[in-house]
Amino acid sequence: MIIIKTPREIDLMRQAGKITAGARTIARQMIEPGVTTLQIDKEVHRFIKKSGAVPSFLGYGGFPGSACISVNDEIIHGIPGPRVIHEGDIVSVDVGAKYKGFHGDCAGTYPCGEISEDARKLIEVTRQSFFEGIKFAREGMRIGDIGHAIQEYAESFGYSIVREYVGHGVGAQLHESPEVPNYGHAGHGVRLRKGMTIAVEPMVNAGGVAVRVLDNDWTVVTEDGSLSAHYENSLLITDGEPEILTFADDI
Repeated sequence: MIIIKTPREIDLMRQAGKITAGARTIARQMIEPGVTTLQIDKEVHRFIKKSGAVPSFLGYGGFPGSACISVNDEIIHGIPGPRVIHEGDIVSVDVGAKYKGFHGDCAGTYPCGEISEDARKLIEVTRQSFFEGIKFAREGMRIGDIGHAIQEYAESFGYSIVREYVGHGVGAQLHESPEVPNYGHAGHGVRLRKGMTIAVEPMVNAGGVAVRVLDNDWTVVTEDGSLSAHYENSLLITDGEPEILTFADDI
C-alpha cells in the first residue's frame, strides 16, 4: 500500500532528511587516505544520535553498522570495519536516520584524494542520472518515467544499471511501497501523487551488469570487479518540482 503523507508527517520527514543529509556530509568530509570505514561509521552514528534521531540501518535485518560504506567494486551494503581507505579509492556512503517515527535515506559516492578520470566520470554520471530521473518525479507521471530516464542517461555512457536492487518508498518504514527501479519503460508503473515520499537511488556499474553477494551475506559487488557508484536522495512529490528531503549543499 502506498502511503500519502500528511503535512505533519512531511514536516517530520524534512527534519529526518536534514539529519540524514548531515550524516552523509560528515562521512564525505572524513574520506581520506588512512581512515577506516569503521571510523566513518562511528562518526555517522554519533552525529545521528546527537541530532535526536536513531540510525535507521543499525540492526535493520541484522546489519551491524549505522552506515553502509562500500569501496570501489562494492555496490551497496558494505559493512564498516577495519578496512583502510586509500588514495584513489571511491567510497559510497549510504545513511539513514529515523526522527520521531520517520526515516530519511540518502547516499553518495566520493573520491579519496586523487582518483582516475574514469572513476571521476562514473561518479559524475551516476549523480547526474539521479537528476535526470527526478525531472519526471512529478504528480501525474509514472514510476517508469523516472527509471527510464536514469537508465537512458547512464547507458548512453556505456555503463550498466544494477537490476537486483532498486529505490523505494520511504516514511514510517525505511522501505515502503512502491519500488522505484532505475530502469524501465516510460509511461509504465505506479502513477505519482502529491504527498508520496520516495527514495530514488541509481546504482551504476562501469562494467557489466552482473553482481554477486559476498560471503558476509550483505555486501554486493560487481561480478567483473569493475567500479560502481551510488547516489540517492529522499523526495517528496508535490504539485510542482519534487522536493529533495535530504538536501545538502554538497549533494
